[in-house]
Amino acid sequence: MPPRPSQDCSSAKVLDKVLGTSRELQVGSEASAGIGLKTYPQTLALQDHEVVLTFDDGPLPATTKLVLDALSRECVKATFFLIGRNAAANPELVKREIREGHTVGSHSWSHPAVTLRGLSDSAARNEIIKGMNAVDMAGWGETGPDGKPHVPFFRFPGFADTAPLLQFLKEQGIAVFGTDIWAEDWKPMTPQTQLQLVLRRLERAGRGVILLHDVHAQTAAMLPDFLRTLKARGYKVVHIVPAAGAFSTDRISAGWTSETEPIVERVLAKYRPRAKAGSKAKRHLACSGRLSATGACKGGA
Repeated sequence: MPPRPSQDCSSAKVLDKVLGTSRELQVGSEASAGIGLKTYPQTLALQDHEVVLTFDDGPLPATTKLVLDALSRECVKATFFLIGRNAAANPELVKREIREGHTVGSHSWSHPAVTLRGLSDSAARNEIIKGMNAVDMAGWGETGPDGKPHVPFFRFPGFADTAPLLQFLKEQGIAVFGTDIWAEDWKPMTPQTQLQLVLRRLERAGRGVILLHDVHAQTAAMLPDFLRTLKARGYKVVHIVPAAGAFSTDRISAGWTSETEPIVERVLAKYRPRAKAGSKAKRHLACSGRLSATGACKGGA
């Protein structure tokens, strides 16, 4: 099916035909404890068949433009967690995301391959702060008021948080996001395979925060069909926006366990022997030497 042209999202006739955005959900600083069942024992209080669309690692011109075009055609608002140096290199795309009504959060400065947990606390804080400042400068031309980012939303690279970093973000009033469903689009696959994978996972969960990556061509190619299928199956898109105060979460029973923690430990285990070998090995811990063809760090979120 050929893509629809960009739509007039103020038109009732148009909104009846496209997926659209059903409502906004305000998320305050209480989310500094972490949102998203893959990593945390709580998530957003979504209704059945409600989803929040999130994208990591951008912006990247070749693919982010296609993602934004697809969202625009369906009048859908999403949340982008940007790598700071990608934002600094592509400020026009950051401005477009803001101009088109999307929420723009931060995903660290460089997405270190060893994750923030593999850095010293001071180095990890610098990754967070530098990344947020880069996003602010790219999108708004200035850092946020009172030294805080314009959008106080953050997602840890690889979901690898630490207790001190969570406390630091809490003190800054910054909401921390994991995810409920991931498309696993850091693994090469065809757009059709990826579409079926994420739909199966969504049907099983029934609702939730979905993680995609706007730096992957397969995701950009899959997205138009995904959005149309969401509408056909009766799903509604919820757009998250920052706000002061409390918000409603769904808490999970005592039997909950983190799916991301074993993954983080496997990642760190690859680097610990190297770190003991001396400064030469330490240079491999930075993402700068481990970029994929898209310009993003290899691996997951």
